[in-house]
Amino acid sequence: MHLNINLDWLSGRGLPMLGLDISTTAVKLVELSDAGKGKLRVERYVVEPLPKDAVSDGNIANFDQVADALRTAWRQMGTRIKNVALALPSSAVITKKILAPASLKGVDLENQVETEANQVIPFSLDEVNLDFQVLGPSPASPDDVQVLLAAARKEKVEDRVAVVEAAGLKAMVMDVESFATQAAYEQIAHLLPNGGAGMTVAIIDIGAQNMHINILNDNESVYLREHGFGGNQLNNEISRRYGMSSEEAESAKRRGTLPESYDVEVLQPYSETLAMEIGRALQLFTTSTQYRQVDQILLAGGGAMIPGIEEVVAQRTGAPTMVANPFANMAVNAKIRPQALAADAPALFVACGLALRRFDPQ
Repeated sequence: MHLNINLDWLSGRGLPMLGLDISTTAVKLVELSDAGKGKLRVERYVVEPLPKDAVSDGNIANFDQVADALRTAWRQMGTRIKNVALALPSSAVITKKILAPASLKGVDLENQVETEANQVIPFSLDEVNLDFQVLGPSPASPDDVQVLLAAARKEKVEDRVAVVEAAGLKAMVMDVESFATQAAYEQIAHLLPNGGAGMTVAIIDIGAQNMHINILNDNESVYLREHGFGGNQLNNEISRRYGMSSEEAESAKRRGTLPESYDVEVLQPYSETLAMEIGRALQLFTTSTQYRQVDQILLAGGGAMIPGIEEVVAQRTGAPTMVANPFANMAVNAKIRPQALAADAPALFVACGLALRRFDPQ
């Protein structure tokens, strides 16, 4: 699935582009290249931590701090590419599937989409960036096509574009995080039975503040939710138990310098709670939709980097669980340490999905 929020940016595809994920705790950049023979290569990546509260609830709260972090990340990366594909949080975008007559093309189709958008978007169209993509013929009515409509408030788009420009880079594609997640998932779907066909697969991206849940059935997204539990809860518990600030807690966690009792006293109880929250979120899915079960769980995001978390989640939910590594099938530049990439891979899931945009068909 591919979508740009601004029609003027559609021409960005095919150009060299970095995937940029601005999350609550870090700025993440990924550069992929074509390695030939249908294989991709990870050329470079960087994770640059953000100061606390620079980004909150998906909004850029401190413009200068985010722009500085992005500038630093780009310099550290050592690339020449300045074009980026970035995304809005799914919660900031209204998406809707609509039907349009298959005979409509060009301006006529745009006008039809705008008319439909007026019915489903709760703001004036002057206040939003609107885009659409024709998905293909409608299974229900052969004379119509299914069109995916996406709209976001202009200021949400402009904030992110302005940060990119302030860092000396150029925003080419504005996407939606859930679509980027799906693009990254397509890189690893082959690891599942039948490539995920006929399965209900839950991709759970565990961020600092929330878990972003994207559930696919037969490789099509059928359910999107945010669940208010994330990695910050672990940092809060570390701070409380060991008398550290949240920055010290994050740093000690990354460096592995926490007391020996940390695993038993803090990490195991947190892992159990996280697994319970995932179980709750999936129960909400099965009780509120026609789908009775989840066949596979994929864990992504920084919260999936906890050692052994997949076993705890599998035990609690009864569903096969794996930590998602979107680079599993890619070649890797010799300058990248494979162990480091494997450890960071879950946190780079969205950035990888965005970096894949340069390979979209023209």
